[in-house]
Amino acid sequence: MANISELDLQNLRHLIGGYDNTHCKMKAYAEMATDPKVKQFFTKSAQSALDNKQTLMTFLQ
Repeated sequence: MANISELDLQNLRHLIGGYDNTHCKMKAYAEMATDPKVKQFFTKSAQSALDNKQTLMTFLQ
């Protein structure tokens, strides 16, 4: 891993936390949805947030 500044590290932590929070909320909304299209929308949104979180996590390795 390249050396990153403390500010960059704080920004990464903030973004990762945001995506984690978004993933949890979208997943919960998908579980509550009764309309198949709404359920699909929230499921895709949850997966996208998880993918983004995992991508950002690679910068911490």
